[in-house]
Amino acid sequence: MGSRMQMATLPCLALILLLWSQVPGVQGQEFRFGPCRVEGVVLQDLWEAFWTVKDTVQAQDNIISVRLLRREVLQNVSDAESCYLIRALLKFYLNTVFKNYHSKTVEVRMLKSLSTLANNFMVIVSKLQPSQENEMFSTSENAHRRFLLFQGAFKQLDIEAALTKAFGEVDILLTWMEKFYQL
Repeated sequence: MGSRMQMATLPCLALILLLWSQVPGVQGQEFRFGPCRVEGVVLQDLWEAFWTVKDTVQAQDNIISVRLLRREVLQNVSDAESCYLIRALLKFYLNTVFKNYHSKTVEVRMLKSLSTLANNFMVIVSKLQPSQENEMFSTSENAHRRFLLFQGAFKQLDIEAALTKAFGEVDILLTWMEKFYQL
Protein backbone atom coordinates (compact mmCIF):
# COMPACT_ATOMS: atom_id res chain seq x y z
CA MET A 1 0.00 0.00 0.00
CA GLY A 2 2.89 2.38 0.72
CA SER A 3 4.30 1.95 -2.75
CA ARG A 4 0.88 2.72 -4.31
CA MET A 5 0.79 5.96 -2.38
CA GLN A 6 4.29 6.81 -3.52
CA MET A 7 3.40 6.00 -7.15
CA ALA A 8 0.34 8.29 -6.94
CA THR A 9 2.31 11.07 -5.28
CA LEU A 10 5.07 11.15 -7.88
CA PRO A 11 2.88 12.37 -10.79
CA CYS A 12 1.24 14.95 -8.52
CA LEU A 13 4.61 16.23 -7.38
CA ALA A 14 5.85 16.39 -10.98
CA LEU A 15 2.75 18.39 -11.96
CA ILE A 16 3.21 20.81 -9.07
CA LEU A 17 6.87 21.35 -9.99
CA LEU A 18 5.95 21.89 -13.63
CA LEU A 19 3.29 24.47 -12.74
CA TRP A 20 5.57 26.16 -10.23
CA SER A 21 8.33 26.53 -12.82
CA GLN A 22 5.90 28.36 -15.14
CA VAL A 23 5.02 31.07 -12.61
CA PRO A 24 6.54 34.43 -13.63
CA GLY A 25 9.46 35.43 -11.45
CA VAL A 26 10.31 31.89 -10.43
CA GLN A 27 12.63 30.82 -13.20
CA GLY A 28 14.48 32.21 -16.17
CA GLN A 29 14.37 35.94 -15.43
CA GLU A 30 17.61 37.79 -15.00
CA PHE A 31 19.37 41.05 -15.62
CA ARG A 32 22.51 40.85 -17.75
CA PHE A 33 24.60 43.96 -17.38
CA GLY A 34 27.52 43.05 -19.60
CA PRO A 35 29.71 40.65 -17.64
CA CYS A 36 27.41 40.81 -14.60
CA ARG A 37 24.13 39.05 -14.09
CA VAL A 38 21.44 39.16 -11.44
CA GLU A 39 18.78 36.51 -10.97
CA GLY A 40 15.75 36.56 -8.71
CA VAL A 41 14.49 40.13 -9.20
CA VAL A 42 11.16 40.59 -10.95
CA LEU A 43 11.19 43.80 -12.98
CA GLN A 44 7.39 44.00 -12.88
CA ASP A 45 7.54 44.34 -9.07
CA LEU A 46 9.81 47.36 -9.43
CA TRP A 47 7.48 48.96 -11.96
CA GLU A 48 4.42 48.34 -9.77
CA ALA A 49 6.14 49.89 -6.76
CA PHE A 50 7.05 52.98 -8.77
CA TRP A 51 3.63 53.32 -10.46
CA THR A 52 2.02 53.41 -7.01
CA VAL A 53 3.84 56.65 -6.14
CA LYS A 54 4.69 58.08 -9.57
CA ASP A 55 2.01 60.77 -9.73
CA THR A 56 2.63 61.96 -6.17
CA VAL A 57 6.41 62.13 -6.54
CA GLN A 58 6.46 63.65 -10.01
CA ALA A 59 3.88 66.28 -8.99
CA GLN A 60 6.35 67.46 -6.33
CA ASP A 61 9.06 67.97 -8.98
CA ASN A 62 8.90 71.66 -9.83
CA ILE A 63 12.09 71.75 -11.90
CA ILE A 64 11.08 70.43 -15.29
CA SER A 65 14.03 71.98 -17.17
CA VAL A 66 16.58 69.65 -15.52
CA ARG A 67 16.98 65.93 -16.03
CA LEU A 68 19.46 63.94 -13.95
CA LEU A 69 19.36 60.70 -15.95
CA ARG A 70 19.85 62.44 -19.25
CA ARG A 71 20.86 61.06 -22.61
CA GLU A 72 24.62 61.42 -22.00
CA VAL A 73 24.33 59.21 -18.92
CA LEU A 74 22.26 56.31 -20.27
CA GLN A 75 22.48 56.29 -24.05
CA ASN A 76 24.89 54.02 -25.95
CA VAL A 77 26.23 52.34 -22.82
CA SER A 78 28.35 49.37 -23.85
CA ASP A 79 27.82 45.98 -22.26
CA ALA A 80 31.23 46.26 -20.61
CA GLU A 81 30.35 49.52 -18.87
CA SER A 82 26.74 48.63 -17.97
CA CYS A 83 27.75 46.58 -14.92
CA TYR A 84 29.80 49.40 -13.43
CA LEU A 85 27.21 52.06 -14.26
CA ILE A 86 24.21 50.20 -12.83
CA ARG A 87 26.15 49.36 -9.67
CA ALA A 88 27.16 53.01 -9.19
CA LEU A 89 23.65 54.32 -9.91
CA LEU A 90 21.86 51.85 -7.65
CA LYS A 91 24.31 52.42 -4.78
CA PHE A 92 23.71 56.15 -5.16
CA TYR A 93 19.94 55.64 -5.08
CA LEU A 94 20.25 53.47 -1.98
CA ASN A 95 22.76 55.60 -0.06
CA THR A 96 21.55 59.04 -1.06
CA VAL A 97 18.09 59.15 -2.61
CA PHE A 98 16.06 56.49 -0.78
CA LYS A 99 17.86 56.96 2.51
CA ASN A 100 17.11 60.70 2.58
CA TYR A 101 13.75 60.63 0.81
CA HIS A 102 12.42 58.31 3.51
CA SER A 103 11.92 61.27 5.87
CA LYS A 104 9.70 62.99 3.27
CA THR A 105 7.31 60.05 3.01
CA VAL A 106 4.35 60.11 5.30
CA GLU A 107 1.88 57.92 3.44
CA VAL A 108 1.98 54.18 4.06
CA ARG A 109 1.73 53.37 0.34
CA MET A 110 4.72 55.64 -0.34
CA LEU A 111 6.73 53.92 2.39
CA LYS A 112 5.82 50.49 1.03
CA SER A 113 6.82 51.44 -2.52
CA LEU A 114 10.03 53.07 -1.35
CA SER A 115 10.84 49.96 0.66
CA THR A 116 10.11 47.64 -2.30
CA LEU A 117 12.34 49.65 -4.61
CA ALA A 118 15.13 49.98 -2.05
CA ASN A 119 15.07 46.29 -1.13
CA ASN A 120 15.16 45.21 -4.77
CA PHE A 121 17.93 47.66 -5.62
CA MET A 122 19.87 46.28 -2.65
CA VAL A 123 19.36 42.73 -3.95
CA ILE A 124 20.59 43.73 -7.40
CA VAL A 125 23.70 45.44 -6.03
CA SER A 126 24.48 42.50 -3.74
CA LYS A 127 23.96 39.93 -6.51
CA LEU A 128 25.89 41.63 -9.30
CA GLN A 129 28.05 38.71 -10.30
CA PRO A 130 30.35 38.50 -13.29
CA SER A 131 29.45 35.67 -15.63
CA GLN A 132 31.93 32.86 -16.25
CA GLU A 133 33.28 34.47 -19.43
CA ASN A 134 34.64 37.49 -17.55
CA GLU A 135 35.42 37.28 -13.86
CA MET A 136 36.51 40.93 -13.54
CA PHE A 137 34.26 43.95 -13.00
CA SER A 138 34.74 46.54 -15.68
CA THR A 139 35.96 49.77 -14.16
CA SER A 140 35.44 51.65 -17.35
CA GLU A 141 36.45 55.28 -17.21
CA ASN A 142 33.61 56.07 -19.60
CA ALA A 143 31.06 54.52 -17.22
CA HIS A 144 32.59 56.45 -14.33
CA ARG A 145 32.34 59.67 -16.36
CA ARG A 146 28.66 58.91 -17.04
CA PHE A 147 27.98 58.42 -13.34
CA LEU A 148 29.79 61.66 -12.49
CA LEU A 149 27.53 63.54 -14.96
CA PHE A 150 24.50 62.20 -13.08
CA GLN A 151 25.99 62.92 -9.66
CA GLY A 152 27.09 66.41 -10.71
CA ALA A 153 23.61 67.31 -11.95
CA PHE A 154 22.18 66.02 -8.64
CA LYS A 155 24.60 68.15 -6.58
CA GLN A 156 23.75 71.31 -8.53
CA LEU A 157 20.19 71.23 -7.21
CA ASP A 158 18.93 72.03 -3.74
CA ILE A 159 19.00 68.74 -1.78
CA GLU A 160 15.21 68.48 -1.41
CA ALA A 161 14.65 69.24 -5.09
CA ALA A 162 17.41 66.81 -6.08
CA LEU A 163 15.91 63.99 -3.99
CA THR A 164 12.47 64.54 -5.50
CA LYS A 165 13.91 64.78 -9.02
CA ALA A 166 15.96 61.59 -8.62
CA PHE A 167 13.05 59.63 -7.13
CA GLY A 168 10.77 60.91 -9.88
CA GLU A 169 13.24 59.65 -12.50
CA VAL A 170 13.16 56.03 -11.30
CA ASP A 171 10.98 55.32 -14.34
CA ILE A 172 13.82 56.46 -16.62
CA LEU A 173 16.21 54.17 -14.75
CA LEU A 174 13.80 51.22 -14.92
CA THR A 175 13.25 51.78 -18.65
CA TRP A 176 17.02 51.67 -19.18
CA MET A 177 17.34 48.57 -16.99
CA GLU A 178 14.66 46.80 -19.09
CA LYS A 179 17.15 46.63 -21.96
CA PHE A 180 19.21 44.27 -19.84
CA TYR A 181 16.31 42.14 -18.58
CA GLN A 182 15.86 38.71 -20.08
CA LEU A 183 13.09 36.20 -19.57
